[in-house]
Amino acid sequence: MPEGHTIHRLAADLHARFTGAVVSASSPQGRFADSAALVDGHRMTGTEAHGKHLFLGFDAARPGGAGAGPAGTRWVHIHLGLYGKFTVRDGEAPPPRGQIRLRLTDEGHYADLRGPNTCELITRGEKQQLHQRLGPDPLREDGDPAVAYERLARSSVAVGALLLDQKIIAGVGNIYRAEVLFRHGVDPYLPAKLLPRRTWDEMWRDLTELMAAGVAAKRIDTVRPEHTPEAMNREPRVDGHGGEVYVYRRAHRTCLICGTPVRTAEMFGRNLFWCPTCQPAHAPAAEAGSRRS
Repeated sequence: MPEGHTIHRLAADLHARFTGAVVSASSPQGRFADSAALVDGHRMTGTEAHGKHLFLGFDAARPGGAGAGPAGTRWVHIHLGLYGKFTVRDGEAPPPRGQIRLRLTDEGHYADLRGPNTCELITRGEKQQLHQRLGPDPLREDGDPAVAYERLARSSVAVGALLLDQKIIAGVGNIYRAEVLFRHGVDPYLPAKLLPRRTWDEMWRDLTELMAAGVAAKRIDTVRPEHTPEAMNREPRVDGHGGEVYVYRRAHRTCLICGTPVRTAEMFGRNLFWCPTCQPAHAPAAEAGSRRS
């Protein structure tokens, strides 16, 4: 599943190409045809990302008609899920091929959405309700680390599990979860309520910088300059996910910092990666792993 930086990158790419333009919208697959017809020929007013959710705004009125403006905006809400892809391209759109849920075109650009978990037309009020259900996003200007910490501090669930809870913090996925815990020496099994506020504030600032770098580079890199392949005279990472990381998908390989083999375990249905030396255990793994909310 794409992590939050990917959705923010998509929002930026779509904004650059379509915002302010009168957009043709269609659903070659047919599953979004009725809703696509309601925004077809309307002006895109903007794009927005919150965690793993993408929002595309359209004036409710056609150009020159009544009802334009924020109160008259319709929103297409998209969640890619595990298999969704949203490709944005310059040039003339080719004939539709495959299961395209939503196609957007204007003069010189097109975007095709395939296989999303969610693609729906919602009102401004429904959009606001979605925002209220999500935790703060490190990449949004309104992201507030204090809100996330308040939710963490009320729970005895392992912090490694709660970092993937989109109601706690929006946009963090398995890679950023593993890497930010490593970079701050936090045991993933530590009960969230025992995480010091100062440590959380440092983790939030780190996530903000790492995820912003991910938006710019279109890949996740989390190693510090002194630990890059060039600095350490080591082979670069070879992995379908790309990017240089400390522990993610490096199970049983030696830690770049201390040489201890990286460990892996399942935590609430997701694979966890950590270094037991750099992230010293708060409690025995068996005991910590048995906690449930």
